[in-house]
Amino acid sequence: MPDTQAALQDLGVEVADTDGFRFRGIRFLHGDLKASAEFPHGVGLGFRRPLLHELLVRHAEKAGVQLLWNTPVAGVDEFGVRLGPGHVETRWIVGADGSGSRVRRWSGLDTKAQRTGRHATRRHYRIRPWSNFMEIYWGERAQAYVTPISNNEVCIVVMADTTEDAQFQMALNNWPELKNRLAMAELASRERGAITMMHSLPRVFRDHVALVGDASGGVDALTGDGLRMAFRQSLALGEAMAHDNLGEYQRSHRQIATRPMHMGRLMLWLGRHAELRGRFVRSVSANPDLFSRLLDIHVNGATPANLLSTGARVGWRFLAA
Repeated sequence: MPDTQAALQDLGVEVADTDGFRFRGIRFLHGDLKASAEFPHGVGLGFRRPLLHELLVRHAEKAGVQLLWNTPVAGVDEFGVRLGPGHVETRWIVGADGSGSRVRRWSGLDTKAQRTGRHATRRHYRIRPWSNFMEIYWGERAQAYVTPISNNEVCIVVMADTTEDAQFQMALNNWPELKNRLAMAELASRERGAITMMHSLPRVFRDHVALVGDASGGVDALTGDGLRMAFRQSLALGEAMAHDNLGEYQRSHRQIATRPMHMGRLMLWLGRHAELRGRFVRSVSANPDLFSRLLDIHVNGATPANLLSTGARVGWRFLAA
């Protein structure tokens, strides 16, 4: 997303214009209904995760970070980190080890986590992108989002509440048009499965341990906001460490997570209520400007007045639909 790219730039990580495929906005597809909105500022960028990993590793090494690959971490304590071959004394410990974080468990921050999980299946296809938008297809019990990642490849993720509904071939029956497009396309990767987690924590630090990214709470992947949150949290944590005040990070973390959590709940709500979902897509399809304002709020945030105004318009159009 454009704001994720901005966060990367603030971290000093440069993404070249030639990296990936640039898309203009978001498109919803529900049955015969279609609704599109362009990003108000900038464009989206789709590319494979290994490229992002390479950019981050290169930047970390340039900053002088020592990366200990293939080094098991056995635990944390008040003095540092216990590794397989020894012990590293630390001033700070940052757990950035995903939604199943061991650092979160070891530091005692896992006790009151609230979680809502969904199943996801991902495939890459060699096919020329047919749209300059990232497309979200809504089905009876599943959603699929299609991201163009190069001039001849797309990434497709199917998401559902159950493993059965997230099975790729079964889910494609929800979207005959998408199924037909992919019928003759070549698979460009192995199919991968994962759990996408909506979860929040009352605290994201304890003593000298802090959590970042999915380890500290996450939003449903359908929002496209997970990476932006992790990068913004990293920036906020760096500031808090410089001030020797992790309480400052706790406050910033809550502010960063608020909007994506609301959007995640909205997306889950739409996914689970077919009639209301139809009304929503119908209303934004008939009012493209309204969809653009919603996308602007999601990408860039909003003033309280703008949020209230847009919310009132959505409610009115929703009732009219």
